[in-house]
Amino acid sequence: MSKGKLAKFVDMASYPHVFEYPFSVVEDVPFALKGQWREQFFKNQNPIVLELGCGRGEYAVGLARRYPDRNFIGVDIKGARMWSGATESLRDGLTNVAFLRTNIEIIDHFFAPGEVQEIWLTFSDPQMKKATKRLTSTYFLQRYRHFLTDGGLIHLKTDSNFLFTYTRYVVEENHLPMEVCTEDLYRPTPSQTHPLTSPCEEGGELPLTAERKSACLIHSTPLSHRVAREEEVDLMSSSPSDPGLTPKPRTDWQGGESDGSLDLSIRTYYEQQWLDRGLSIKYLRFRLPAEGELHEPDVEIPLDDYRSYNREKRSSLKTSK
Repeated sequence: MSKGKLAKFVDMASYPHVFEYPFSVVEDVPFALKGQWREQFFKNQNPIVLELGCGRGEYAVGLARRYPDRNFIGVDIKGARMWSGATESLRDGLTNVAFLRTNIEIIDHFFAPGEVQEIWLTFSDPQMKKATKRLTSTYFLQRYRHFLTDGGLIHLKTDSNFLFTYTRYVVEENHLPMEVCTEDLYRPTPSQTHPLTSPCEEGGELPLTAERKSACLIHSTPLSHRVAREEEVDLMSSSPSDPGLTPKPRTDWQGGESDGSLDLSIRTYYEQQWLDRGLSIKYLRFRLPAEGELHEPDVEIPLDDYRSYNREKRSSLKTSK
């Protein structure tokens, strides 16, 4: 018999790797680990990776298993869901993963400048009604800058075409270096592989630019071929004559840089739900420089025509900004 919500919260309160600081208490209780996560908790100097909106914590735990030389922190406000990953990681003795139960709107209260190297956004709510609630909006990107290393990586893995398209526009509007862009992560066919074609151009939404040729070079490429395709990016590396193109991504973790391709094979509970419903999984990987003014894109984007758990969408609107 599964545990009830109250029993899970009792467990969570006793777990040494779970920290609970919801918005209602964060102003009154100082967070001692800010700037001290490596020294006081992980007891190492390895890179720190956040999974924001971690849900059950499957991605954070899965990454922690695969990469013992990196530290992972799953962040979510819903503790009953987080209990699954927190319990599993404690049971299995994983020492490189922690969980922070808090509101993502105040995420910058918990990390010092430059303390985090990478952020994963796995199946975030697309928040189609209000841009400032989207985890790839400039509202949140500005907060990530408070603790993410300069040029740190942000990954978006989503079923939502709305959030995927919106994020592409944000990246384009702010000239952020995009390293990987694919509309179908798992089930591409030869006819879908267009190394020099932007997925935006295919949908008729955005013109194909020299920058996007490089940014979307890896569009719709099977995972087994991803490394080979990334090697081809080097052919379009930045140069004095063409400074707009994105250089080949490095595969080390110094300064928050990572190849990331192998990590994409982890599938969460909710991800499998989307796949079972026949939805394609979309993925973006881009870098966030520490400087530069950020602007929201001013464009109407078609809304997703479905909701989770087979519920119909509530709004009669067809597009949103």
